[in-house]
Amino acid sequence: MTNAQTTDPARHSPFNAIRAIDYTVIFVRDMAAMRRFYEDILAFPLSRELSPNWIEYALGSNTLALAKPSRTASDPPIPAGSASLQLAFKVSAAEVDQCADELVRQGVALLSPPTNQSFGHRTLFFRDPDGNLLEVYAEI
Repeated sequence: MTNAQTTDPARHSPFNAIRAIDYTVIFVRDMAAMRRFYEDILAFPLSRELSPNWIEYALGSNTLALAKPSRTASDPPIPAGSASLQLAFKVSAAEVDQCADELVRQGVALLSPPTNQSFGHRTLFFRDPDGNLLEVYAEI
């Protein structure tokens, strides 16, 4: 075994075969509110509903799933007031502003209006009904 192989165990890992995130699962507290938000406000196309506790949306080559935590019987509910994740959705610069206008029209509070950032992104931040942080951004 060479020195490089002993110091970098990931170099020959079977996980090197991973090339993309296939799907992302948001564990939800209120499925009805989350479903209304993602389908009615964000207008994500429903891909399939495997059960009342698992709903999928097709986003490009990825899938976004809403699910009630239930992998094991001991999975505790997600604590109220805690964000589970942040998702960023890439659009064009003009579409960042259009998305902001649509969110306001739909009654969604903006955490940060469209803003040009020093690192070359135009960003917009808001939350879904479960408190997860969502970002719409464009490279500028």
